[in-house]
Amino acid sequence: MTAADVPTGVGVTGVDDVKGVPVTVVGVGVSGAAAALALVELGAQVHAVDAGDGEQARAAAAELRAAGARVTLGGLPAEPGAARLVVTSPGVPPGTPLLAAARAAGIPVWGEVELGWRIRPGARWLAVTGTNGKTTTTEMLGAILAADGRRSTTAGNIGTPVVTAALAEPPYDTLAVELSSFQLHYTDTAAPIAAAVLNVAPDHLDWHGGPDGYAADKARIWRHPGTIAVGNADDPVSAALLARAPGRRVTFGLDPATADVTVVDGELVDRAFDGGPLLAVADLLAGGPADPAGGPPAGGRPPGARAPSAGGAAGPGRHLIANALAAAALARADGVAPAAIAEALAAYRPGAHRDAHVVTVDGVRYVDDSKATNPHAALASLTAYPSVVWIAGGLNKGLAFDELVAAARDRLRAVVLIGRCADEIEAALARHAPDVPVERAAGMDDAVEAAARLARAGDTVLLAPAAASMDMFRDYAERGDLFAAAASRRGSDVSPGGQSRGG
Repeated sequence: MTAADVPTGVGVTGVDDVKGVPVTVVGVGVSGAAAALALVELGAQVHAVDAGDGEQARAAAAELRAAGARVTLGGLPAEPGAARLVVTSPGVPPGTPLLAAARAAGIPVWGEVELGWRIRPGARWLAVTGTNGKTTTTEMLGAILAADGRRSTTAGNIGTPVVTAALAEPPYDTLAVELSSFQLHYTDTAAPIAAAVLNVAPDHLDWHGGPDGYAADKARIWRHPGTIAVGNADDPVSAALLARAPGRRVTFGLDPATADVTVVDGELVDRAFDGGPLLAVADLLAGGPADPAGGPPAGGRPPGARAPSAGGAAGPGRHLIANALAAAALARADGVAPAAIAEALAAYRPGAHRDAHVVTVDGVRYVDDSKATNPHAALASLTAYPSVVWIAGGLNKGLAFDELVAAARDRLRAVVLIGRCADEIEAALARHAPDVPVERAAGMDDAVEAAARLARAGDTVLLAPAAASMDMFRDYAERGDLFAAAASRRGSDVSPGGQSRGG
């Protein structure tokens, strides 16, 4: 079949229809390139387009051309032309003229995740979305599946494209899939066994057209009635979305009065799937590498801090406990043995730049949470420590800082501001925490030096920027690496760290 044989305005309905058919792939980044290669393998006539023309785009284009795809860089066409299917990278806004024109012509627009599901429909997916905590929860879930003896991997927004995992031979038993709101917007038929919405706070509002559009795209993870919907009883928006989910509904959270998978008498307990006690909160992360300063594993509780023994109790690490509860709920929904959950969660250690302890100098802990790129994530980090010198600022995503500052003010020893949104954060501090000392820094070395001067023994110098990094750094990983390097120069007692991952 050639392009001339396909009636104008008629699109394909499944991957079995793509052989010999023109398909446009928008974007040649990680997911776009993977989608294009998969479509070439399926026999489609692939034309990959990208608005960029930088070094990475050119390298990807060379690989795609070698595989048999046609590639155009430096701009997107306004019309789909002969294409009978458009597959888009997740970050491309839905109002982009090419996508709008395709939809108007009746040509389907799929995301890379949708393509992955259609390649292997009926695959066993356990899926995770939310504003914050997605990667940690997905990593925990992946570790649990491995401990259960399954052939499994993590995929999606966490790194490995879904199409790559879908084409694996032999097939995976189960996939732990992290899905962003961008990916979910372009996903229609995917039906996970179970899926969790961890939390929903304002983010990417310009892309989604406002908070309602953002929340609606998150809720798409539950759109099929066969999916067990796992929602956060402690998060009002997640709980509200859960009430409208068409399938079975299960809650997780720290308050045993409202959650099915929760904390009771200091233990993680499954009351939804009859798993009973899973492991003690005190054992969460216990098997990770030790902190040479004498504290818990990196990302765990500060020395001497007690974990919450019941829902609603304040304490460090609440966000990690909630992530563990969500991962356990998803695993139990697919029949994973409680012993495998306990083994994996005890051994788990958060990835680089996620609440990671770097060094302790003169009684002051330095913690890298560069991944906290919005106020919601920064608040989860700040509330994990009783007394903080907070390094904050960067490129704001159009979000307000007032709720964050008001909630964290009693924990702030001082604040050091960097980046383009420093004025906005300082204005929020003036309104809600006027007595907290504030300094400005021109770069990360200056910020760490100022924070060290302001800190006292027992404090935590915390990089939790509440903003994106691209105004001063390549990505959040470089920002965290520079913080860790500056902090490490203040002492030689450095905890082991993982490889940095770009964002």
